Amino acid sequence: MLNVRSAQGRPAGRERTPVADQTARARIRDAAVLRFATNGFGASVRAIAKDAGVSPGLVMHHFGSKDALREACDAHVLAQIRELKNENIEHAAEGGSFLQAFATAEDNAALLGYVLRSMQDGSTLAREFIDHMIGDAAEYTRHAVASGLAVASRDEAARARYMTVSALGALLLEMTLDPPADPSDLLAVLNRFMEQSYLPMLELYTEGFLTTRRMLDDYLMYVTDPPGEATAG
Repeated sequence: MLNVRSAQGRPAGRERTPVADQTARARIRDAAVLRFATNGFGASVRAIAKDAGVSPGLVMHHFGSKDALREACDAHVLAQIRELKNENIEHAAEGGSFLQAFATAEDNAALLGYVLRSMQDGSTLAREFIDHMIGDAAEYTRHAVASGLAVASRDEAARARYMTVSALGALLLEMTLDPPADPSDLLAVLNRFMEQSYLPMLELYTEGFLTTRRMLDDYLMYVTDPPGEATAG
């Protein structure tokens, strides 16, 4: 199972709750993340409560509604992904390897499953969630550029959006066309994707694909209001 830390703080307007209740709230949220990742957002509050070892009434006590529980899960998953990405960038900038993520793939499989289910869901919450991921990706790439790990882009926001959507789209297609026999085996999806995609992906990001910049120059010549040359910093 995913090993995650408790959420920080409490929703605005709520009274401070005892430590035991805060622990129960975190346990419910973590159970909901894994249940949503495995079965989608149609999973019932009753099933989540059973996973967390609490009553459905306690779930409602802490979150008020299933939508509010979903929002708490969204915020928690985004925070976990943000932390992992920045740690990987720092590690790589110091001479380490992005491939350290392979070692923690099992722990992070539920995060992946949650993101993919959000894309499949297509609700307003899902759209907001993906928009947050794109915004965070722009921060990661700026961090990578500032650390000397990545080259600058003429349009950092557009590049971050493309990289995020293309990576998530590839994962979603993988899970849709060839789902694991066991829906709870999120690690199987992640491992298969890494085995099939990481070499070509890293080649493209590291060595490039085109041997000439002619196509880029043609595009910049004819596009309206072309961006200027990318500069680091």
